[in-house]
Order: sequence, then C-alpha cells, then structure tokens
Amino acid sequence: MVKRALLSVSNKTGIAEFARGLESLGVKIISTGGTAKILRDAGIEVTDVSEVTGCPEMMGGRVKTLHPRIHGGLLCLRESEEQMEEAAKEEISLIDMVAVNLYPFEVTVSRKDVEFEEAIENIDIGGPTLLRSAAKNYRSVTVLSDPSDYGHVLKELRSSGIISDSTRATLAVKAFRHTADYDAAIDTYLSKTLLGEEVLRLKFTDGMKLRYGENWHQKAYFYKDPKIEGPSLAKAAQLHGKELSYNNYVDADNALQTVKELGNAFPAVAIVKHNNPCGLATGSTLLQALQAAWDGDPISAYGSIICTNEIFDLEAATFLNGKFVEIILAPDFKPDALEYLKNKSENLRLLKLPELREIFGTEYTYKYIIGGMLKQSRDIGIYEKWESVTDAPYPEDKRSISEFCLKACKATKSNAVILAHEYESGFFMVLAMGAGQPNRVDSIRKLAATKAIENLRTIYKREHLDVSFEDYCQKVMSECVMASDAFFPFDDSIIYAAENNIRYIVSPGGSIRDGEVIATANRLGVAMIFTGMRHFLH
Repeated sequence: MVKRALLSVSNKTGIAEFARGLESLGVKIISTGGTAKILRDAGIEVTDVSEVTGCPEMMGGRVKTLHPRIHGGLLCLRESEEQMEEAAKEEISLIDMVAVNLYPFEVTVSRKDVEFEEAIENIDIGGPTLLRSAAKNYRSVTVLSDPSDYGHVLKELRSSGIISDSTRATLAVKAFRHTADYDAAIDTYLSKTLLGEEVLRLKFTDGMKLRYGENWHQKAYFYKDPKIEGPSLAKAAQLHGKELSYNNYVDADNALQTVKELGNAFPAVAIVKHNNPCGLATGSTLLQALQAAWDGDPISAYGSIICTNEIFDLEAATFLNGKFVEIILAPDFKPDALEYLKNKSENLRLLKLPELREIFGTEYTYKYIIGGMLKQSRDIGIYEKWESVTDAPYPEDKRSISEFCLKACKATKSNAVILAHEYESGFFMVLAMGAGQPNRVDSIRKLAATKAIENLRTIYKREHLDVSFEDYCQKVMSECVMASDAFFPFDDSIIYAAENNIRYIVSPGGSIRDGEVIATANRLGVAMIFTGMRHFLH
C-alpha cells in the first residue's frame, strides 16, 4: 500500500496531475519548496517537509530533506520488528513513494557561457540521496526519477491498489542509473574544470548476447547507447531471420554509414562484405541501384549485407532470387517484398530502420584497445579543397562522379583505391576497389584494375554489345574516376593507372614527392585533383 509519498522535482512536467491522481487514491503528499507551491496552486493538499522534520529549509534551500525523519521513513525495513519499533520510538512515519528528479546539471554545464559558480549550484545533493535511499529499499518503496513513469504507476495503483514487485525493481534500477549518470557528469565537468583532466564515461545498456564473436569460439555482446539520436543499429527492428553475430553488426554498421554518405536524393545501395563496400551505386530506382551495386563484385556479394536508403520493394526482392545475402537493412519493406523475402530463407535477417534517412546523432567514434579507449571526431566531409594540379584540366562534369568515388573510398579499409563508373547519366557505381593493402600500388594494379576488367567482362556478356570487349573496356576505363584515400608516395600508382587507361584521379596530395607524381601525370596525360583531406579507415 502507498500511504505517504514525497514529491520534490526540478522538472515539474506532469507533477500536478500525478499528485492529483495520488490524492484521489488517499495518498498523503509531502513536498518541498517550488514543488509544494505548484501543488497547492493546483488545489492539492500538501504537507511541507519542514513539518515532518521539525526543521525549516536551511542554507538557501540546500538543506531540507537531509533528515532522519525523511531517510528513516524511506530506509526502515518493514519486515524488521526492531527497526519498526525504532521508527515508532523516534516518531518516524514511513514513506512509501518518492518522486524526485534532479537539478539540470548536464544542461547547465553544456552552455558555453556557464559560470563555474552556477555549475556548482546545480549539483543536487538531497535529490540523489532521496533516490538512493528509496531505491535501496525498493521492496517497500516505489521510486520515480522520470516523469514518463507517472502514468503507468498510477494505472497500477488504480487497478490493484499496490505497485508490483517487478515495477518497483525496474524503477529502482532506473533511479540508480540516473544518479550514476548524474555523478558521472559532475566528475567529467569538475575533472576538466578543476584538475585539467579529460575523463570519458560511457553508458551502454540492454546488453544482448550474440550468436558468437568474430569467430565461433569467441563470446560477444551488443550494448545499446540509450541516448543515441538518428539512425543506428541499436534502433533497428528485426522483422525476420536468425539472430545477428558480432560480424553482422560490424558489417551492417559499415553499410549504414556508407549509404548515408550518398544522401537521399536518389536510391542508393551499399553491399558490404568483410567490412568493405564491395558494391555501391545510385540509380533512378532501387532495382537499378541494386543491380549496379551487385555488378561491382558479384562474387564477393555472396553472403553480403545490403543496405539501402529506399523502402525495399518486390522488384528488388525478386532480383535477389538465387543470390545468398545475410542481411537487408532498409527504412522499411513493402508488404509483398517482406513476404517474398521471408519465404526466400528462414535465416535471412531483415532489419527495418525508419530513421535511416535522418542525420547521424553523434559527433564522435570510439574504439577500444587493450588498456585504453580511443576517441575521435567522425570523418565528416570529403575534401577541403578542389585543386586541379595537372596540365590537363580536370573537367567540371567529372565533379559528381568524383565526389561519389571519394565517398566510397572513405568507407573502404586503407590502403584504399576506388574506381567509379557513370553507368548511366547522373548515376554511379563502384566498378572495382582495392582495399586493406599495406601497399597502395597493389590496391591499383593487383586489385582495382584487375577486378574492373573482370566486372566489365561480365557486364559486356550480359548486355550483348556490338563493339569488341577491348574497345568497350578501354572506353569505360577512360571515363572512370580513381580515388585514393591518401597521397601517392611515389609516381608508380599514376603509371599503373595510366596503363589501364585511367585518366582522372582524385587524391589528397601532401606527399614530399607530389612534384614527381604531378610530373608523371602530366607526361601521361592524366588529369588530377588534390583535395587536401585524407580518409584512412582502420
């Protein structure tokens, strides 16, 4: 039974309605300061904390609830005869419910113009103590730290007259998390302000055991960031298929970030395998983009993860007939496409992410290494400058495909080289890529160039073109753009590109041998842009 409740909140949202609901159930209400005034103004009968403690609020309101008659009423073990007798002897009345939220410390210190003294005054002392006392004795006391919980707590009281054990336990954990986050924010701010130390405290919840880690013998878990905004796998709803593994999350995150680089102007598809986009394309329709992305590496697309910025439709679903993929991540699925894909395989994971077309809600990325955590700002943007550095001018009509190429390059593991092809006017595809090589030359001559020719041969056979394959291949390669994620340390990369009839290259520049690289490009008739922005991805 809830007979007495203490309400003392900084965020007054819904408090009057909640108190009125409690009053109608016969609950006596204790309150403080501004909260008590609001409740009285709403016509609710309130007992001041000072009446309970026998002491006035002191020190400008800093001291009001820190008293045995408050915390004794919360912490007293109802099942302990000795403690109940002690409470009666000291005239301590039991308190069965606490609704408290804290001074807005995080909001206050997030302001650029905040004064230190203002920050200090927004450190709540009594509030966290009330929450912790109530939460510690959760078997007998209901603790509310979030206004969003008022409604269902009232609903339980009205329906059964009590708060269930499971609800009290859930609310207690929530209260302890709330005070832990609050203390962490204070630590972070004061460590930097008073000690000049950077402190990083991260919070992840809802830990979920995965099928396995990177390998079958490894255990793995996925934890959600409860404050994340915008699109993320933490918000994706799985509509079908077996549970995800560690690698599925890593690859799906790469696919999501890659598709997001291409914006929402046109349908876009990323196909990721082993944390690299082996296929990436835009199109006038989802089917066209999916076909073009698949053409980027039909072999590697086997067992891949597909992400698109479009609602997945039946035409795209039927294209995948006979093709094995692990995951499809999309804003949504058309009903007929969903039914078709469910029938395609019981193991195919279908992930719905309605926020997929929204902007990311985080500025930083984190990576744990043994003994430490790395934090860095997200790699946002694709170039700082657009400088044509060769005698052959870089055509302005190559700007769009070059930007597409750079976006693909920044999503590919270093050393990365991407060949992009405008397969239809205004629509682009990754024709081939070289990824993860310690030697940038190998990314070009052994991987990207070779793979491009293989992919073009497949397309050539399918299209039944009238020209010879050699002529077709030379023409396509001559109009492709090659992007490198970092500068060329030597001119050999330019030589191998030119040998494959590649005439347009985009690179950050910045090597001590830039002069040699540019001279070789001039000698071979290659047009080159320096962007001033490197895109290593490890």
